[in-house]
Amino acid sequence: MATRQKTRSVLVIEDEAEIRNFAFRVLELEGYHVLKAGNGNDGLKMVKSSREIAMVLLDLRLPGRDGWGVLQEMKKDPKLSGIPVVVFSALAAAWQKKKALTMGAAGYLTKPVDAASLKKAVSATIHQKGAISACHPGNH
Repeated sequence: MATRQKTRSVLVIEDEAEIRNFAFRVLELEGYHVLKAGNGNDGLKMVKSSREIAMVLLDLRLPGRDGWGVLQEMKKDPKLSGIPVVVFSALAAAWQKKKALTMGAAGYLTKPVDAASLKKAVSATIHQKGAISACHPGNH
C-alpha cells in the first residue's frame, strides 16, 4: 500500500516544528510525499504553485495568514477548492469545528493527535475525497 501512495502529496501547514516534523515522519512512513510550510502565507503559496498536492493538513493558529484565512482562500479559488483540507488544531470548541467544516474542511483533528488517527484521517481524505466524520476524535 505504501508504494501506491508514494505519488500522493500532503502539504502540512503547521508553525510548531515539533508537530510539523511528527506529521512529516508519520506520513512519510506511510509512503506519502510530504511538503511542509511553517506559516499560512508560505502554505498558501505552496498550494497555489503545486499541481501535485492531494490534500492539506492545516493548523488554525499560524503566523501571517491564519488557518481560517488559508481555508477561506482555498475554498473561494476554483483551482484550489477541490483540494481537501483537514484542520489540525488544538482549538477544540464545538463551534470552531463546526465553522471549519461549514467553511469546507473535509475533517477536523484535535491536537494532540496520535499517529494512528493522523494516518486514518489522511488516508480517508485522500481516498474518499469527502467528509471524514469518523476521523476527527472528540467531535460528537
